[in-house]
Amino acid sequence: MAGSAEEAPAAASPVASPRDGVTEETASPAARSRGFWLLGEDKSVHKALGGGKTADVLLWKDTKTSAAVVGGATILWLLFEVVEYHLLTLASHVMIATLTILFLWSNATVFIKKSPPDVPEVQISEELAVNIALALRADINKALVLLRELALGHDLMKFLGVIVALWIVSEIGELCDLLRLMYIVVLILHTVPILYHKYQDQVDDFAAKAHAELCKQYKVLDAKVLSKIPRAPPKDKKEN
Repeated sequence: MAGSAEEAPAAASPVASPRDGVTEETASPAARSRGFWLLGEDKSVHKALGGGKTADVLLWKDTKTSAAVVGGATILWLLFEVVEYHLLTLASHVMIATLTILFLWSNATVFIKKSPPDVPEVQISEELAVNIALALRADINKALVLLRELALGHDLMKFLGVIVALWIVSEIGELCDLLRLMYIVVLILHTVPILYHKYQDQVDDFAAKAHAELCKQYKVLDAKVLSKIPRAPPKDKKEN
């Protein structure tokens, strides 16, 4: 009786899930097979966004910076869309005001006997320029490789996905201009990640059902239509 009483709490202890940081070896099969996760079993929203300062801003962990970004974007949108201010005019007026204030301040220090404003010397280092160029080069090369594979007819799913994405972009372009689209993107980036982080389980459950339904519909489409379309034979990649 004593032994069974001691074993009862251990049997009733909750099973930790991989989402709480438990590794695959320590988690039970029931926990590992919880369901469909958009970001994977071992990836949080913060980690998916890079895990750095940008992730903190998008998830509103740095409230002041997040509010400043959204507020600044809102002010710019109001200036350009509502007041119909022009970008070149705004940039010129800001530069005029800034240079005038600094010029008058620097000259006034001679009379009031105070130190002039400390204007830092800003330069783009060669290392930073090279890193930016390398990052852009890698992304551009990936895009070119993808476009070449689609042009050769190697991946029908990717082809359909790119066509749908481009069609959606074209429809969005018909509805709003670039500035409004950028403002909408800023708002989405500062609302969707935090909402997904808050309701991650519910969204994953819905995504699992949607994913299963899409896979079923694709199998039907592939059996009736896609499998009958002639495709170019895949070419072996040549080793360098």
